Amino acid sequence: MSENFGPTDLSQATVRLAFSVPMAGGQELPEACLWSSDRVVSCRTGELPAAGGAGELALDLRTAGLPDELTVDITTAWRDGVADRNPRNDRHRVLVLATGDPYVF
Repeated sequence: MSENFGPTDLSQATVRLAFSVPMAGGQELPEACLWSSDRVVSCRTGELPAAGGAGELALDLRTAGLPDELTVDITTAWRDGVADRNPRNDRHRVLVLATGDPYVF
């Protein structure tokens, strides 16, 4: 879930997921998302009220090969000239192991 800790409402933000390995081609994304490359997906969050969050965004993606692990770099781009009081929480790196289990972050 995307969250906004304020101080003001945000009409829109973008979450970017960058994978360390290519994703399999031909995979469909939710309407709010688009492929930037075979390793990058960008998604609109929708409106984020101050001290609130947006709904969950689910992606069902597969890699092009069978890596033992990969990393996902998650970054948030704020829009409308709004500044984040804590920009350190706009970047995350997740290690994904090939366990066959779904990942939620």
